[in-house]
Amino acid sequence: MDNNYSDAIMTLRHSAAHLLAHAVKELYPETILTIGPATKEGFFYDLLPKQNFKEEDLVPIAERMQELAAKNIPLTHRQIPKEEARKLYANNPFKLELINDIPGDNVGLAEQGDFYDLCRGGHVAHTGLLKNFKLCTISGSYWRADRENQPLQRIAGVVFATADDLKAYEQRIEEAQKYDHRRLGKQLDMFSFHDEGPGFPFFHANGKTVVKILADDIRKELTKLDYQEIETPIMLNVELWKQSGHYDHYKENMYFSEIEKQQYAIRPMNCPGSILVYKERPRSYRELPLRLAEFGHVHRNELSGVLHGLFRVRAFTQDDGHIYCAPESIEDEVFNTIELVNRTFAKFGFHEVKIYLSTKPKNAMGSDELWQKATDALKHALERAHVPYEIQEGEGAFYGPKIEFHIKDSMGRTWQCGTVQVDFNQPERFDLSYVTSAGTKERPVMIHRAIYGSMERFFGVLLEHFKGNLPFWLAPVQMKVLTITDEQKPYAQELYTALRAHGYRVVMDESSDPLAGKIKTAQLERVPWMLVLGAKEVAQNTITLRYRDGKQEFGLSLDQLLAKAADYTKNYTI
Repeated sequence: MDNNYSDAIMTLRHSAAHLLAHAVKELYPETILTIGPATKEGFFYDLLPKQNFKEEDLVPIAERMQELAAKNIPLTHRQIPKEEARKLYANNPFKLELINDIPGDNVGLAEQGDFYDLCRGGHVAHTGLLKNFKLCTISGSYWRADRENQPLQRIAGVVFATADDLKAYEQRIEEAQKYDHRRLGKQLDMFSFHDEGPGFPFFHANGKTVVKILADDIRKELTKLDYQEIETPIMLNVELWKQSGHYDHYKENMYFSEIEKQQYAIRPMNCPGSILVYKERPRSYRELPLRLAEFGHVHRNELSGVLHGLFRVRAFTQDDGHIYCAPESIEDEVFNTIELVNRTFAKFGFHEVKIYLSTKPKNAMGSDELWQKATDALKHALERAHVPYEIQEGEGAFYGPKIEFHIKDSMGRTWQCGTVQVDFNQPERFDLSYVTSAGTKERPVMIHRAIYGSMERFFGVLLEHFKGNLPFWLAPVQMKVLTITDEQKPYAQELYTALRAHGYRVVMDESSDPLAGKIKTAQLERVPWMLVLGAKEVAQNTITLRYRDGKQEFGLSLDQLLAKAADYTKNYTI
């Protein structure tokens, strides 16, 4: 099991949440506590303070936590009658609601010194084991993550078993902040965000070039696999979303509009549009598997407190694919998709791919029998591909189980990107069919798949993974022509024109800066290749190639440069 999810680390994180609440109650006794769980990253506590906390309040809270940790206060847990719990929390409506929702006559109560909290249990022995923590953020939240409920504040942090683990984490964070994609996006003129559209990215020419290259690269792979690319409307009648189940399961994350007294929804997902394309005419078994691809722009109404650059936005593009196939083809289609995902990630140097199989969630549509069939199909495909995987119980989509692909970047962080989902429910809800070789009608299975997942998020991951130094084939500007004096300008123009004619992304440095200044500018722009031209190069009809890391090659002819560029592009060399 991944260490991030081991019982020991989750117990440590859960206990740290209690320590945080304890410190807050001592410093700000009028604060009302709600819930404080362990998470995949660390821990948090959602609070209702009398006055909103500010970033600077994290310092005294952390100091008080350290004081409590130094006291080695024992953590204990016991069961108490609900009536006793209601008296303890008579002035806390959140805890009273939780007490009422817990089955049985008793509830758990955790205690450390004079602090207590409603809790199922699972703690470290004493507070002295919790001293290696760090409070990270204050953000907005809502009670039970529902915008219709009381707004709250969330304090989040991390905790580790040893001081060395905490120090290593802080070093990783320092490095991650140095190469934060939001900072790089601004420095490299890739994208921006504006108050006029919070959570909606604005792609500049450089950033749009990268996104287009990513999409075109996937398109080449999809062509080999006989996909047909479609495009469906971004806004559709709300009745479609009710039929698909998205309205019941996802409406709090959807945007709505009214046209001629009819309610419409901006799509949060692309699948219903694909289904309408499938239903446009009768389908034959000869057409299956029918693979429809769509780079669909979707909108989701995310809370402002969770927006985070390109990693969490309100509008993004999914490199979606929907495969309609006979049940006996599921394994082949999922297997082929697994192979496609692994090939794609390998191009970027992501060779450590962790795979999870997410099973039926509580809010699932459809029968247990269909879910089991879908889950078994995914298992068989994974086993056929000879890839290790772990089960994530209850983490599937509401319409079907899914495979998740988690990649590890150059800083050791993992990111969930590609997914494959088997769906028996949507074909049932939309009465999809195909005519068999015997002339009978049968129900197809629908496979949802994405390789990058969110194009925007994957772009952000790449920027941080490469620390802004995108590989030659992906860089928005691949080469920059630098002249030592104006006398080389005519030769530079000829070289520029020739390289552009061969399809390379080249710019000319037209500034009057000295060569050292031009090189520094190109390095700051993270241009992979600098083509330096002086009197010697003009006289010999050659080029000096300076790489991003400072290495140089002298006396290259245009043909040699083109051969080298073709090799870098073909082999995806970084």
